[in-house]
Amino acid sequence: MLYPLHEMQRDAMKPIAAWSQVMSNAMTHPFNPFASNPFVKRMAAGYDLLNRLGKDYEKPNWDLDTTVLAGKTIKVCIDTAQALPFCNLLHFRKDTGKPSQQATVLLVAPLSGHHATLLRDTVRALIPHYEVYVTDWVDARMVPVSQGAFHLDDYVAYTMDFVRLLHGKKAKTSKGIHLISVCQPTVPVMAAVSLLATLKDPACPASMTMMGGPIDPRANPTTVNNLATTKPYSWFEKTVIHTVPDNYPGHGRRVYPGFLQHTGFVAMNPDKHLMSHWDYFTDLVKGDEQDIDAHRRFYDEYNAVLDLDADYYLDTIKTVFQDHALPTSTWDVHVGGKPMRVRPQDIKKTALFTIEGELDDISGSGQTQAAHGLCSGIAAKHKQHFTAPACGHYGIFSGRRWREVICPQIQTFIAAYD
Repeated sequence: MLYPLHEMQRDAMKPIAAWSQVMSNAMTHPFNPFASNPFVKRMAAGYDLLNRLGKDYEKPNWDLDTTVLAGKTIKVCIDTAQALPFCNLLHFRKDTGKPSQQATVLLVAPLSGHHATLLRDTVRALIPHYEVYVTDWVDARMVPVSQGAFHLDDYVAYTMDFVRLLHGKKAKTSKGIHLISVCQPTVPVMAAVSLLATLKDPACPASMTMMGGPIDPRANPTTVNNLATTKPYSWFEKTVIHTVPDNYPGHGRRVYPGFLQHTGFVAMNPDKHLMSHWDYFTDLVKGDEQDIDAHRRFYDEYNAVLDLDADYYLDTIKTVFQDHALPTSTWDVHVGGKPMRVRPQDIKKTALFTIEGELDDISGSGQTQAAHGLCSGIAAKHKQHFTAPACGHYGIFSGRRWREVICPQIQTFIAAYD
């Protein structure tokens, strides 16, 4: 009953949020003779904040229409290279009028509550240098039950399919494609590359860059890891799994709802979010447009969440965080209907770069670097690790440190293997 109750609350808040926006706009309108009154400013700021706390947040736009290439502004077109029930493979194609000779990068986005647009800053920095493809995961509540369930094995299979597709496109102009995975997908990406290596598939990528992911959550466990290990599997199944109501295409599908995930995100740092909203209120009163815009951009993305298919979520809890199946070499993935053991030691021709944030409170320091020990078949000279100083989880792939420190190192790494 929780999902329908949430929908009722959401419907009840819509007119309140809309009314609050109207009131805020009226109070700050340039034709309002009282707009500069301090009391009116505070009232308008309060209405604006109420609107943002009560409104719905839809999936944000990518807003990546152009890029700069060789000093020229180039149009960027977002094409769908492949559409699958639970994921669209997007190609950020630069409209240069001629075939690209740049290396191909497959950026595997997290499927852990937020939309792939969370990696907007990541994509923006990569577009000038590569042919960039991104996994744009579909909100599970929008996928009809007739499309079947989605398991962690399916995530691995999707990744393998995308790698093979892109390898076919670039086989004649490149040594291979380059994978970049951020946070949660580091684990299924490691599995996908391992299986390709075991199968001796020619589509094995030239390199894989893994950023802030739980390759081995036992190393320096965080609050996220501890929750998964202190609660039994049955608790997750009974407590956080709900059924999509009738007003969505995926009605009847069992999911881990986005609104529950969002509650969990906020609960990790409630004081930080409370202070952020207070700062937003004071910025509105002062008229600090730069900080106002920064707050809105962040929370427009942060508050936009999607539902996860229940089977995928529960598989992840058990396989990654409870059984530690990847680092203990006990993970079997069904490929073509047959189980195959995930053997990272079989990877020999794919270079490895792991990146962590010194202050990451989601994937603790050492969890991603553990990939080096698992990939014993990769020569030491083809392995690289970097810990970004004074950098939290989001700073690994977004913001100044990403643009000025981390991205240039990835460019150098990829250049060495293409």
